[in-house]
Amino acid sequence: MTTLKIVNLHVSVEGKEILKGLNLTVRTGEFHAIMGPNGTGKSTLSQTIMGHPAYEVTSGHIYMDDQDLAELSVDARARAGLFLAMQYPSEIQGVTNAEFMRAAINARRPEDDPINVMDFINKLDEKREFLSMSEEMAERYLNEGFSGGEKKRNEVLQMMMIEPKIAILDEIDSGLDIDALKVVSRGVNEMRSDDFGTLMITHYQRLLTYIVPDFVHVMMDGRIVKTGGAELAQKLESEGYAGLRNELGIDAHLTDEDANSYFVEG
Repeated sequence: MTTLKIVNLHVSVEGKEILKGLNLTVRTGEFHAIMGPNGTGKSTLSQTIMGHPAYEVTSGHIYMDDQDLAELSVDARARAGLFLAMQYPSEIQGVTNAEFMRAAINARRPEDDPINVMDFINKLDEKREFLSMSEEMAERYLNEGFSGGEKKRNEVLQMMMIEPKIAILDEIDSGLDIDALKVVSRGVNEMRSDDFGTLMITHYQRLLTYIVPDFVHVMMDGRIVKTGGAELAQKLESEGYAGLRNELGIDAHLTDEDANSYFVEG
């Protein structure tokens, strides 16, 4: 079992404190979801876990098993088994999807034992077809010219190919129609095992209808203020964040209208 443990984490961006003492533990075999209004630090958390240099850890720790991640570079964290499906994946010219994924897989293997070419191709074809992606995507440059939905499917494809221990999915449902959401969710659910854990960041209960979490955490004002099961997301869907904020006596700098507006989809 692999454990990602976050202890009293404080993080600042350009001198402004965003995370204010966050505690969270994610183990392989568990599906966690984090919900909360905009500006409460959800994406800051994901970027900090992966080591983005713009996010300064002012106190607290992030451990992967007994390893303090502060000691590891971004690529070392990925090799250790962390994966981030980004909210806004970058387009990279000159590197094909297939080349990128093969390099990422080999980076986690011994140098003298790269993945066999045919084994890679067969695995790629299997996962690509599972996600209803075209054969040509393998030779397209990474995310170049991809629609929003194609980029999100590609993030899930990378996850399925690389097989990380812990995956952070930052709004993997953003911008997806129902059909694309079902495909992406099927890919995430296919990963569910004792050797894989995930932390899903989302605004909407809709995603959690298709990927049922073991734990739902609510973030406000830079910390987790409430944890429950899948039913907590359903409660938030019907009542909004403002009711919970008032229930807990939290000043999250949100009006009731702002707090509830995040459940309104355009």
